[in-house]
Amino acid sequence: MVPSIPHLPRLLLVGAIAGAQAASVSAVQNAPLLGDTIDRATFRNPYGHIPAQCYIETSGGRQNACQFCHTNGAWELKLGNNNPQAGASPVLGNLQEEYAFAALHYPHAPNGSINPWENTLFPERLLAAVRELGQDPERWDMSGYVREDNWAPAFARRPVSPRDWDPGVQAAFRLLPGLDPADLPADPDGFVRSTRPEHGLFETDDGWVTGWRAVNFVPYGIFTPHTGSVSGIYIRLPRAFMRDAQGAFDLGTYAANLDLLARAIQDRLPKPTPKTYLGGASGVAVERGLYPLGTEFAHPLHYVDLAADGRDPSVGPYPGTRARRVKEIRWMYKIRGFEPNYTGPGTKEEDAPVYASHSQGWIDNGAGWLLAGFIEDARGQLRPQTPAELVQCVGCHSGNGSKDDLAYDSFTSGTGNTIDSTWAFPRQLPGASGWAEMDYLGYRHDADAGPDDTPGSAAWGDPINRREGKGELRHFLDNVVGLSLYGVLPPSVDRFLARRIDGWPALDTGSSAAFLQSQRRRQTLLRQLTADGGHLGANGKLAGALLYPTRREAADSARRYRQVVATQRYDLGKDVFPTTPPTFRYFRPEGTDYTHQDGRAYQDGEVVVDRPVDKDSRNITYGVGTAATLIDPALPFADGGTANAGYLPLLQFEIP
Repeated sequence: MVPSIPHLPRLLLVGAIAGAQAASVSAVQNAPLLGDTIDRATFRNPYGHIPAQCYIETSGGRQNACQFCHTNGAWELKLGNNNPQAGASPVLGNLQEEYAFAALHYPHAPNGSINPWENTLFPERLLAAVRELGQDPERWDMSGYVREDNWAPAFARRPVSPRDWDPGVQAAFRLLPGLDPADLPADPDGFVRSTRPEHGLFETDDGWVTGWRAVNFVPYGIFTPHTGSVSGIYIRLPRAFMRDAQGAFDLGTYAANLDLLARAIQDRLPKPTPKTYLGGASGVAVERGLYPLGTEFAHPLHYVDLAADGRDPSVGPYPGTRARRVKEIRWMYKIRGFEPNYTGPGTKEEDAPVYASHSQGWIDNGAGWLLAGFIEDARGQLRPQTPAELVQCVGCHSGNGSKDDLAYDSFTSGTGNTIDSTWAFPRQLPGASGWAEMDYLGYRHDADAGPDDTPGSAAWGDPINRREGKGELRHFLDNVVGLSLYGVLPPSVDRFLARRIDGWPALDTGSSAAFLQSQRRRQTLLRQLTADGGHLGANGKLAGALLYPTRREAADSARRYRQVVATQRYDLGKDVFPTTPPTFRYFRPEGTDYTHQDGRAYQDGEVVVDRPVDKDSRNITYGVGTAATLIDPALPFADGGTANAGYLPLLQFEIP
């Protein structure tokens, strides 16, 4: 019998949605969400939950991008996370120090220490696959492509009312977020209003309130303009949170509840802490670090359009370089409780199957949330993602859920830095600025910029990380010596740094010793620059060159990604570089060598395609990776150390 996620009646029986929150669910047709239990060994890439960034080398420990996922910080605070990954758990180990990739059905299936991300490792193979289709990427008009709207046609295929998280009918676009791009951008207060009554939950003087509210936040080095992917984030709570104590819809009550939730997630609840939410949600407890049941997130992931700053409707409606075309539409819905303090890494089963839909683009993350994704087909129109593709979502958005709450097995994963499986909302900008369309730190386009010039400017300085006590971008540059989790610097940024830093060295890839020496020198000089505020402009705002690519770089990045679209090879990597990044090549200090899994020695500069694993079947780590990252916790920051077991992704706020 195929298990399912039942609709409203049984959900109430199992306690997934209770009390006042049940008003958020409309049992239009009452059709259950039918999923399948799937062995990941059947996927072309069984390790989609381990991002390609995790496979990079660390330049002898001088580049630590690992800390932006693998720390103990949130777990130590008991803040919506039970996945400590920097040594606090003997089950998980220290993923800043070890390439301890697990193995599925070892040795009968490929192990996780073999890098599966071919598009990222070998972009020339992807290009060859495109040419086999008879296409020439150089002939693609990318400026026109990114301004085509592929979200609206997909939304038109969503059945029934967008007011309901699940329309309850069997359809491929059933769980596409009920957020109509025609209703965007959000109003200045962040609320998404519509002129169409059928889109609204209640009416105000400014229009029909859809329940969605935009969130403006500080991005990681994952989805930024320099990476070619930029985000919008929208949150919607159940209708009970929108009602006052008398049961009437009230925008003030809803805004107050959203603010209270933000404080709970960002660990800045006032003292004394309110026991419950307000108005119609007074029966719902405020839980530090946790979202209430029925919380929704919509996450459009856009291409980069450097003319898009929200001021020119002919370009598109979105600010922050967010193109009209989306790469993906992602969605999360909290369907079950998550009790991180009562479960932990010991509940995780590496061989557990995923529970997902083959036709409707959703997966259960095993930690209380349904995740859904819709991605471009070969023609550039959105389609539901496959279970194999959705495993990538679970890799970043998950935790260790209780198996007792599930009627089926479900694979879990996740990182040490999420709060209740989420990334963006914990990093919301302070005050009213945080309730607005995501604008990538206040981007303003410079229409006079040339194809190789910085295309615009930022309106923000460097937001301060609460625990580190310094700016987020400064901390990233100091520890990664790059602008993405791949530890690479785009050419325009290299040129910018060469202008600002005397003696800025080129990377020397002639030998391991030469490469490591040039990286150490870069780290030292970059840390000196940020300590002196050199990553800021004369006006104290972040230097635009460090945030925004040139027009030429943005077009080339979009063209490379479109090769993945044309071939539909998403499970082989979405991040495509002009050539294999140097951080995927073998440059190790003397005495720290490792070999291929078959025992062959690596040569300097060789692409790292695999690392050794534990082959002793008597060990609990049988099949698990054994290579060291060389990130040394004993090396002080002042001497070039980068280890940081306690990184926490929260910004500085006034805490009343």
